[in-house]
Amino acid sequence: MKEILGIIAIVLTFTGYIPYIRDTLRHKTTPHAYSWFIWGIVTAIAFGLQVVNQGGFGSFVTLAAAIVCMFIFVLAVRQGKNNITKSDTVFLIMASVALILWLLAKQPVLSVILVTAIDLLGFIPTIRKSWSKPYEETMVSYFINFIRFSLATFALYQLNFLTGLYPVTMIAINGAFALFLIIRRRQMQHKTKR
Repeated sequence: MKEILGIIAIVLTFTGYIPYIRDTLRHKTTPHAYSWFIWGIVTAIAFGLQVVNQGGFGSFVTLAAAIVCMFIFVLAVRQGKNNITKSDTVFLIMASVALILWLLAKQPVLSVILVTAIDLLGFIPTIRKSWSKPYEETMVSYFINFIRFSLATFALYQLNFLTGLYPVTMIAINGAFALFLIIRRRQMQHKTKR
């Protein structure tokens, strides 16, 4: 059963980003390069931590996500309009410092906490950008991520703090961000009707 959930989650990883990639290529969605770079690196690290701690087949969902994140990062750089602010750079530096701490830590619990925190820091530039431009994100991709990480969590062979913190946190942040986009879009529509 765990393998089946893992396969479904991997398929959702690739198919779930099709609308996001399509919208990016059409210049409807504008991915923030810093966010996608941080997510790609951190997701690859999370995959490594899950494999080392017997995450099993469910870990490959994380690997698939790392591949997609790096692809979207390349698209974001290629688009060239990333709306990068000083605060975005501060969060990139904070994520980089946390990454260095992770490399030095050599403590599995601290490592998974740092990797998860870095990923959350990666969301901040995208949240900031989406506050004023909520239509520049493809909401369905974040909703699919919510479902995908839920399935991936159940597909882990060993569900414990080390293997579960990252996917459980991603369930929460992707669900919250999708809800954030819904709320901001409604607020923007309400403003334009006035």
